[in-house]
Amino acid sequence: MEILCSGARCPVQEQRARWERKRACTARELLETERRYQEQLGLVATYFLRILKAKGTLRPSERQALFGSWELIYGASQELLPYLEEGHWGQGLEGFCRHLELYNQFAANSERSQTTLQEQLKKNKGFRRFVRLQEGRPEFGGLQLQDLLPLPLQRLQQYENLVIALAENTGPNSPEHQQLTRAARLISETAQRVHAIGQKQKNDQHLRRVQALLSGRQAKGLTSGRWFLRQGWLLVVPLHGEPRPRMFFLFTDVLLMAKPRPPLHLLQSGTFACKALYPMAQCQLRRVFGHSGGPCGGLLSLSFPHEKLLLMSTDQEELAHWYHSLTWAINGRKN
Repeated sequence: MEILCSGARCPVQEQRARWERKRACTARELLETERRYQEQLGLVATYFLRILKAKGTLRPSERQALFGSWELIYGASQELLPYLEEGHWGQGLEGFCRHLELYNQFAANSERSQTTLQEQLKKNKGFRRFVRLQEGRPEFGGLQLQDLLPLPLQRLQQYENLVIALAENTGPNSPEHQQLTRAARLISETAQRVHAIGQKQKNDQHLRRVQALLSGRQAKGLTSGRWFLRQGWLLVVPLHGEPRPRMFFLFTDVLLMAKPRPPLHLLQSGTFACKALYPMAQCQLRRVFGHSGGPCGGLLSLSFPHEKLLLMSTDQEELAHWYHSLTWAINGRKN
């Protein structure tokens, strides 16, 4: 339908012009960053992956663990770029979405990749020398291999932002609108899955670290299957006597109280003995004092069916962090 405007400037036409400017700017950024992305993918494929394959410096399983689906991701970019250069955004991105599973696979392998890199740099003298030599090439501009390995995951976030902006600034009557909208949705869904994979990997690292800090038969398997929130020292205030420092580990479902092993303990010095495990689903939390943000710290009351804890900190900010984390754990169990 034709839009008629009586004034010198038409609001509808101005809006369309703004959309077109934003679309052109976004399209240009997508194209320019894709060229740079493909260049960096190619540098790693050429100077690391393929030479390592030819030299046999790493076994095939080690090479696969280190680079994952890198070459296939590089191929997907090589397929996409010509479409972007010709201005066929919808068609190019629609085809690119067939390769999004490669990014899920790459994310799932990312922790293994970093571990493999560190292990090989430590124990494989030939690999260590080779990496230093390649990193010194002017093409890499001072970047190290460990800086380049997360590149596909960083690019996926850029894809999400740019393709969503491109779709939002493409008019519904455009022949590309449906293709871009679908591509934006698929890329966004993939980015969310990749983020979830990364969160799980970070949580698993926390759980392994916490489990290593706990000793004794009671500690075996305590962290398995849990989601870590925070840890730190708090003072347990008894009914009688002086407050006692204890280490607390908060998970989404339980609060673990631990006591440090004696420094002179023959086998378990530097670890903690689990003293109690409190279910967050049964917790009632209250601030006794420490609302004002003053310098005197504060006191939290945690009530459970068969026990009540009074936890104190002289650090007001630290206590506030604990209060918010405990509240999140309690509400998360109830929602």
